[in-house]
Amino acid sequence: MDTRSFVYVTYIAATPENLWQALTDGDLTEKYFFGTRVESEWTVGSAVNYLRGGEVTDYGEVLASDAPRQLSFTWTYKGDNTPRNSPGVVTFELQPMGPVVKLILRHENLLDSDFVDEERTFEGYNNGWPAILSNLKTFLETGETMPPISL
Repeated sequence: MDTRSFVYVTYIAATPENLWQALTDGDLTEKYFFGTRVESEWTVGSAVNYLRGGEVTDYGEVLASDAPRQLSFTWTYKGDNTPRNSPGVVTFELQPMGPVVKLILRHENLLDSDFVDEERTFEGYNNGWPAILSNLKTFLETGETMPPISL
């Protein structure tokens, strides 16, 4: 099975510490991740759970945690029945650049079926991650999230 990667880069007017907190604090993820709460101890080997309405929707295990520079963990979507050789791996790299932070998201070990070639959807990692990270950027820079979007 051939695997693919999805990479998304954005620049956020925030400190690395504030961005790290937004990525790892469930109270904050609920605000910009469209109601999704993250829970983890953020130490290597600890569980990572993303929950909506109290139910785990995505889960994994921390592979690397170097605050506030790099965070990496496996990623499994609970509703995915696609045969896979290994789970996805999500890595956030935070690179300070003066008054902004360059945020690089890498989602690796993806299959063709993880990508959706439609413009008016949040389905597929190639459509979902940009919406989430755009909302994160808006939240950190303004204190508000984007208004609800309907497609």
